[in-house]
Amino acid sequence: MHVSSMGVSKLCFLFSLALCALLLLLIPALQPSQHQGDLPQPRAHTKPARAGTGAGKPSQHPGGLVVPLQADVGKVTVTVGRNAIDGGSMGQGTTRETKRTGDGDWVYTAGRGDTQGTGKHTDSQTGPKEDFLHRAGGVAGAGGSRSRTPLELKDIFIAVKTTKKYHKSRLDLLFQTWVSKAKEQTFIFTDGEDKELRRRAGANVVNTNCSAAHTRQALCCKMSVEYDKFIESQRKWFCHMDDDNYVIVPSLLKLLSSYHHTQDVYLGRPSLDHPIEAAERVKSDGSVSVKFWFATGGAGFCISRGLALKMSPWASLGNFISTAEKIRLPDDCTIGYIIEALLEVMLTHTHLFHSHLENLQRLPTDTVLEQVTLSYGGFENRRNVVSIGGAFSLVEDPSRFKTVHCLLYPETDWCPSKGHH
Repeated sequence: MHVSSMGVSKLCFLFSLALCALLLLLIPALQPSQHQGDLPQPRAHTKPARAGTGAGKPSQHPGGLVVPLQADVGKVTVTVGRNAIDGGSMGQGTTRETKRTGDGDWVYTAGRGDTQGTGKHTDSQTGPKEDFLHRAGGVAGAGGSRSRTPLELKDIFIAVKTTKKYHKSRLDLLFQTWVSKAKEQTFIFTDGEDKELRRRAGANVVNTNCSAAHTRQALCCKMSVEYDKFIESQRKWFCHMDDDNYVIVPSLLKLLSSYHHTQDVYLGRPSLDHPIEAAERVKSDGSVSVKFWFATGGAGFCISRGLALKMSPWASLGNFISTAEKIRLPDDCTIGYIIEALLEVMLTHTHLFHSHLENLQRLPTDTVLEQVTLSYGGFENRRNVVSIGGAFSLVEDPSRFKTVHCLLYPETDWCPSKGHH
């Protein structure tokens, strides 16, 4: 009987142990499940990648879809959501306004739809059916911000490259027309001292002390100074222009307002229909081939401050010149090389910038005033100008810049009265 009691006790003890073990296993399953939103979310990688992903740059799939991402740009986090692609394109009930402030400055105010960003932009030359932003670099806006500060003219650094022999023949026309509307924002980069120009523009004239020759080295020397001066300025946008460009200031503000200056934005018009291929000198005894797009300097281009800061290792304090020597290409090509080949940020192609290298008469007359930059032919083709009528004849206004200016700003004192049109 004693032996039987001991056996029963052992069985009870073992059964208790088994029951405790079973309860321990069931406790996690009985607890309420944790909401997925409470779990830590994976952070986007910030290292650039060839596939079009990386810091400040979304990945692009065939068909033009851009994958939403969150990217850190310095100390500023820029979030680009799906609405930045689908909800902010022009012509979808958004309200936009470009207006002057009391001090005569231009301010571009984005409508409610713009606060979500603008992934597409109507190309005023080719019509609304063509996507203005052809590549992944075209994501625009400040993401989900609904209280974006309007972009003002004072936020833009406009650099005009020239040479001393053109101070009279070209710059006089610019100061008479569009520069008069953006005097504080326009900086003249030249290669010789000029008392009359200094009197006219003051500290906004920068004597680069570069060579006056139209060589690769001289052009890159001036671009190097332009870049450094922009970085010093603390402004949000760097826009390079040539001395034969007319800048339509309200259109420039409208375009740049589609983006945020902390994003990686490189805007311009390629002069080629394919990427350029260059020999990248790695060592003195060899080189590798590299392909990239670049925006032609003759039509003008713009770079956001966020992207310009990332260019610093290859562009600041004279490094731009040595970078250009590495590929043996001019200044605008070197800009494209740094941005596309080294930083892996794609050029956003636009047809709103124009140089004398294209047939300007093909630009539809009713879209001329919607463009960002215009140009005119040189000695070799003086008739290569935009086709637009006004109070001035071709003899009086061979570049058509005065005509464009008076259509934009009819209140200008030297513009003919409307009765003479």
